[in-house]
Amino acid sequence: MIKFEDVYKIGKINKPHGVDGELQFTFTDDVFDRVDAEYIICNIDGILVPFFIEEYRFRSDSSVLLKLEDVDDMQKARMFTNVDVYFPKSMAEEDDDEMLSWDFFVGFEAVDEVHGALGRIVHVDSSTANVLFYIETDGGEEIVVPAHEDMITDVDRGGRRIFFNLPEGLIDIDMAESE
Repeated sequence: MIKFEDVYKIGKINKPHGVDGELQFTFTDDVFDRVDAEYIICNIDGILVPFFIEEYRFRSDSSVLLKLEDVDDMQKARMFTNVDVYFPKSMAEEDDDEMLSWDFFVGFEAVDEVHGALGRIVHVDSSTANVLFYIETDGGEEIVVPAHEDMITDVDRGGRRIFFNLPEGLIDIDMAESE
């Protein structure tokens, strides 16, 4: 069984395209192309299900037309409308040369140079230009940290840790707001 902590979101299937089962897929991470993946994982009613890729072609820098095995008509393709698409973290880790999407870091331990271990990243808000990591501390508090490359000093993919050099006072301000 595939678990949510073993995958990260790379996009969403929008709707069918044509009558032969092709799907419009908008992605935030093109890792499926960079590592030559054989499959993607779709969230079907809360269950992560792998689907093998038959073929795909890029429409733009953020969308592809995707054909999955055994999805051969519009009726089957409609089942994928607005379905979130995920990718295995283990396969993405093979792609060391590329920057991963911010969602890859959900589940990583956040460590600051001054404050030490902050907690686990539980959510990424990428809906605005300033991407934010939501970190849950061991005490159940929530810390919000900018996901900015200038603040990240190191990433330990194997150990699932991300290291920060956060501006002085950022953690103190965030903790004061949560009280």
